[in-house]
Amino acid sequence: MTMHILICALHRPSKPTGVCRHAANLAQCLADTEQVTQITLVVGAWQKAYFEKDFNIASIKVNLISINIKNSSISRNKWFLFGLPKLANSLRPDIVHLSFPLPFYRSGFFSPVVTTIHDLYPYECPKNFGYPQVIFNQIFLKQSIQNSDGLSCVSKSTLESLKSYFPKIEHQRKTTVIYNYVDFSNVKPKIPNSVDINNNSFLLCVAQHRKNKNLNLLIDSYCFLLESGHIANSNKLIIVGAPGPETENIYTQIKTLSLQENVLILSSIDDGELRWLYQNCELFVIPSSTEGFCLPLAEALYLSCKVVCSDIPIFREIGSSDCTYFNLQDNFVENLSQAIIHSLEQPRPSESYAASCLSKYNVAGQYLKFYSNFLNKFINRHELSANRVK
Repeated sequence: MTMHILICALHRPSKPTGVCRHAANLAQCLADTEQVTQITLVVGAWQKAYFEKDFNIASIKVNLISINIKNSSISRNKWFLFGLPKLANSLRPDIVHLSFPLPFYRSGFFSPVVTTIHDLYPYECPKNFGYPQVIFNQIFLKQSIQNSDGLSCVSKSTLESLKSYFPKIEHQRKTTVIYNYVDFSNVKPKIPNSVDINNNSFLLCVAQHRKNKNLNLLIDSYCFLLESGHIANSNKLIIVGAPGPETENIYTQIKTLSLQENVLILSSIDDGELRWLYQNCELFVIPSSTEGFCLPLAEALYLSCKVVCSDIPIFREIGSSDCTYFNLQDNFVENLSQAIIHSLEQPRPSESYAASCLSKYNVAGQYLKFYSNFLNKFINRHELSANRVK
């Protein structure tokens, strides 16, 4: 059986984010399989440039369609409700895969619809969205979960969170866990143009500017390590990530602590620049209080970084024994600082843990197996309807 998969990745960010990378990775891993003959990847007109440039989508199987609408909540949601089903029904894909939860009416689609669930942030971290916006995020997430034929969670931790907020979901919808994959095999590292680093001495964090990422506490810990002499003043802290609700607070904090020359904030870098940063950092730090999967952690492990991360279930799930974990409770700054000091003294891991566990080949096979659940039911349902007509 051959398949045509439509992946909807139309999303607000005008710069690359983890959700956008997930959609690009999904398209690329499916394109490498014999079973998938065509992929329609749908993005907003404001996304087209970075999908083409930053994500290196080169397969002839992938048809990138950009939708020219206003990049506003009202315009995007209106298009999800009416424009997306119209497009999908005209193309007749075998599966419509929503790369993140969005509002839609199931009755509007001829094809089965599956959705990737990255996290339950609208319920777990309402501060990420602010009020009253979080109310709409909760409504859209709930609607997407209830209307999808199947739900693909990016981790076991995400599935457990899903079941805690929607206890009957496994009896109502087909669910599975499929990790995000990591693949830098065809990416050539290059120094970011915007980085001026002496002796390649820097700590690295890759995270969007959101409350749950605890970037303010990372900066406090970095400041403490500088002032106490545990790291040299020449050792920078580089934070890579899309702007978000905490961006203004982060810049204010950096200015208040007089760290303008020490803390570098980057966004919109391509995969080659990102690979160089992973491979040349002294240490990768990710201090989040909650995550759905955390692709940057997987990427850091794939490229054999020394890693310090908070001791939360998802990091234990995808992390390795080489990671240095720290306790989020009690004295956060002291715990993180001590973990950084300890990790800097350790050797860099020699083997890539994530290279085997999160391979493109394994992830593609899991998606094809998941899709088959709906294709068989869809085909049987249409054959039954045709027989009734006869």
